[in-house]
Amino acid sequence: MESLLRKAAEALKGNARRTFMAQTIEDYGPGGQRWAEEKLQWNRGTIRKGQQDLSSGIPAVEGFSNRGRRKAEEHLPNLLTDIKAIVEPKCQTDPTFHTTRLYRPITAKVVRDILIEEYGYASLNMPHQRTISRKLDFLEYWPRKVTKSKPLKKIPETNDIFEEVHKLNREADETPGILRISLDAKARIKVGPFSRGGYSRQHKDGIDHDFDPDVVLGLFGFLLPEHDDTYFYFTKSKITADFIVDAIESLWSELKQTRKIHTLVLNMDNGPDNNSHRRVQINPNRWDSR
Repeated sequence: MESLLRKAAEALKGNARRTFMAQTIEDYGPGGQRWAEEKLQWNRGTIRKGQQDLSSGIPAVEGFSNRGRRKAEEHLPNLLTDIKAIVEPKCQTDPTFHTTRLYRPITAKVVRDILIEEYGYASLNMPHQRTISRKLDFLEYWPRKVTKSKPLKKIPETNDIFEEVHKLNREADETPGILRISLDAKARIKVGPFSRGGYSRQHKDGIDHDFDPDVVLGLFGFLLPEHDDTYFYFTKSKITADFIVDAIESLWSELKQTRKIHTLVLNMDNGPDNNSHRRVQINPNRWDSR
């Protein structure tokens, strides 16, 4: 019987369990609470609470939600809003664009320090650094290492510069005898019997690694945007300013005859191979036009 009563009480929850325990003690009679505590391992406080429910006929209100420690944002109502104001302007999107996640370049410790120094939070009342980290995860600001410094991509004069470039390109495209070409260097190419998905382009077995190529070629290309035509030049050495000038001279000799032009307009991206710091002495007699 004791085992049956114990199992029945364990199967019940809340007010139903307390009522069952109180009714069992009432049926037992005097000494029921001591007997239930020793034999059934029932708590006397729970029994008394159940007896109060029986006598009043009104079940006690459950307060499970009031148990435990309250969240930090309940003590500090503006905490999440202030964290968003600090982190969101500094967040970066996924560089691969495979997800819509936002990555934060600052740590939880820095966020906590800013809240204290700039937002007036008291140091003693502030949540721990670990709590701030959890709040950042809750707000879906994920930590990720980023570059320490970013190159300047745009200056106030950028729009004016590009407007002038577009203007000159339109004039070149619309004026007979003027040809616009775009030039750029590409990654160096290793030449050898290397595997491309298991086979070479000649459908012969290729080696898996490119540790010992026959030769490494530098590639410099020209694009004629209005004619959808391309020209490529290769070199075994590095792409130097002299090589670029020689390639332009060779291309000029060919285009001057086939397309009947007298002027070239060059579009370059100011990259490391063709930026404005690359200089070479040119004999003006070698060119009959600019």
